[in-house]
Amino acid sequence: MSIYDHPVKTLSGDAADLHDFEGKVALVVNVASKCGLTPQYEGLERLQATYGDKGFAVLGFPCNQFGGQEPGTGEEIATFCSTTYGVSFPMFDKVEVNGEGRDPLYAELTEASDAEGAAGDIQWNFEKFLVAPGGKVLARFRPMVDPEAPEVTALIEANLPA
Repeated sequence: MSIYDHPVKTLSGDAADLHDFEGKVALVVNVASKCGLTPQYEGLERLQATYGDKGFAVLGFPCNQFGGQEPGTGEEIATFCSTTYGVSFPMFDKVEVNGEGRDPLYAELTEASDAEGAAGDIQWNFEKFLVAPGGKVLARFRPMVDPEAPEVTALIEANLPA
């Protein structure tokens, strides 16, 4: 099964199709509005602005599993993201990324290892998975890695579709 085959919904609860991103480099991120790392939205949005027209997309998946830091409804999350950070990248419905209720997309993503070779559970909000066109997970970046870190942008640039 490809990561694109997993059913997802938009923040408004409508069905969405990850196949729309199959030909792009995607940065899949579990996000939260009330986290110390929430300012990473700024870097994520800059990545979207820089590379969005070159075959790249940030895909945001709100998650409330870490300290209850994403308690809002889809509408509240959308309003916060657009008014506070000007988020223009796709945001999806709230998901669980760990545990028995783990979303199937994250069940697949968490099989990928980070730079130290560790796979498994998401550590906190703003963990990032860089996915190549076609669906291969290129890299897993833990929450403290800035979205615009050189190791992230270099991989994005190296994998943009021709």
